[in-house]
Amino acid sequence: MTHAPTRQTALITGASGGLGLELASHFAKDGYNLILVARSGDKLRVLATELSSRHGVLVETLSSDLSAIGAGQKLVDDLKARGLTVDVLVNNAGFADFGKFHENPLEKGLNMVDLNIRTLTELTGLLLPGMVARGRGRVMNIASTAAFQPGPLMAVYYASKAYVLYFSEAIANELEGTGVTVTAFCPGAFESGFQARAEMEDSKLIKGKKLPSSSEMAQIGYAALMKGQAVSIGGRGNYFQAQSVRFLPRAMVTRLVRNISERGH
Repeated sequence: MTHAPTRQTALITGASGGLGLELASHFAKDGYNLILVARSGDKLRVLATELSSRHGVLVETLSSDLSAIGAGQKLVDDLKARGLTVDVLVNNAGFADFGKFHENPLEKGLNMVDLNIRTLTELTGLLLPGMVARGRGRVMNIASTAAFQPGPLMAVYYASKAYVLYFSEAIANELEGTGVTVTAFCPGAFESGFQARAEMEDSKLIKGKKLPSSSEMAQIGYAALMKGQAVSIGGRGNYFQAQSVRFLPRAMVTRLVRNISERGH
């Protein structure tokens, strides 16, 4: 499929559902051609047909397990083979695990690091030079309000999102004046399949609470990306919560996070 030369193209990872799907809808509505990436090729193809039909944009789909070592390079090689240029990169793919680190499968934790950190860094590093050379581009890295404190019972996830936040802030600064912006979007908990995959639906952080929708979070994140904000925290309550931990002793913050993360009874 050949992309119209006057249109920009957005690549979104983890695009088959939740936040990624909603962000894809925003881009399509604004006339962006899309490259949608996720493990589920069937879901991507259904989404591609819907977005293309509704908004008249061109949509490529690529089925890939981005937690595999070298997946980022393989993806970029596939893009080059198809003659595709990426103007906007959205690193949305990621997952979490719930429980004590020493009791959880180590392989799952390492896969989380590979996806949440390694592939995100790899894709950014491979696609950013082209954006800088063209003098325009945007990168959105999905961090989390988890990035602002340690997270007992989700230790690797919280730590991975801290990396995403600080990495994004640093390169956003480096890129000032280039025409390329980087946004770290930090949503709190919201409705998606994320909690079920992490097996944390009975955590006090989630259980019995009315969470914002994926659509609401996507709207906030998309607006921040288009404004070129370096950091955006999804929701006023989440903003104050993320900022408040700076004024508390770290040991107290860690205990508080542990308490709200434990399974409810």
